[in-house]
Amino acid sequence: MKSAVHAVLIALYAVLAVLFPSVIADDNQEYRSTLRTHSLFPPYLDQDVQSRWWDFGGDTVINANKHVRLTYDRPSQTGWLFSRLPLTASNFEIEFEFKVSGSGQNIFGDGMAVWITKERAQSGPVFGFVDKFEGLGIFIDTYKNNRPGTMFPYVMAMLGDGKTEYDHDHDGKANEIGGCSARGLRGASIPTKGRITYYKDNYLELQLQYKNEDQWITCFNVPHVTLPTVSYLGFTALTGELSDNHDIISVKAQNIYTPTVANPQQAPVNAGVPKANQGSGWGMFLLKLVFIGAVCGSLYVAWTMYAKQRRRSSRF
Repeated sequence: MKSAVHAVLIALYAVLAVLFPSVIADDNQEYRSTLRTHSLFPPYLDQDVQSRWWDFGGDTVINANKHVRLTYDRPSQTGWLFSRLPLTASNFEIEFEFKVSGSGQNIFGDGMAVWITKERAQSGPVFGFVDKFEGLGIFIDTYKNNRPGTMFPYVMAMLGDGKTEYDHDHDGKANEIGGCSARGLRGASIPTKGRITYYKDNYLELQLQYKNEDQWITCFNVPHVTLPTVSYLGFTALTGELSDNHDIISVKAQNIYTPTVANPQQAPVNAGVPKANQGSGWGMFLLKLVFIGAVCGSLYVAWTMYAKQRRRSSRF
């Protein structure tokens, strides 16, 4: 009869594995919550014509129904947009929609950047921000100075230690920890987006969308990256003799956490790989309750059958 109990459990497990695969999978599941303090959507400003969570300055102009324009397509402009509060999440994802456009047909510049740094709300020579920064800079460089064999626009990341200068003469080649060419990004016919995924001390990835909607291209992923504990999220842009419009359309920041992992700061094995259907926390909880109830019910039925069989056997 014990074999019958085992058979019931195996059959039940197999059925649930087909119907509800997420129920019997391991609990190494990512959960996400929106970081409102580091997200930005139209109309950008409140009724007092201010932003609760963001500061902006330089040549930045906000069109409440359209974009945050860091620079116009004019020479010698610098603009910045920075979060007021530090980004303290250990693991996070930041998806931002942006646009680089202008009247230039063959030459244009200089570019824009995304920052996660200790410094904030300053203007400078590195795509509109200060040099010798501490933290992460991701540069969307649209003008080629001196980097043979590289196709522009070029997107690259640099980890600043507060002492090292950006390699202007060679378009950041000496500083690069990861990068990719992104031909077609400037003036793309679809919304251009970037997605930064970070797991503390573990993993940094940048994906881009600029060829087709919902087609994300991995620009780089770098292991063992550590960002400052207290850092601010920012966007800047710079024009020189050459120029472009550099716009931020929206920013969506999310905290990523894995509550069932022994070390919640460590990325899962499949970090950075999109999941087909993550489901909600409550949905997973209810499905697990159904699974447990089904198992208990099956055990009770099997045990009842076993007890009846024993009583019948004892009569003879």
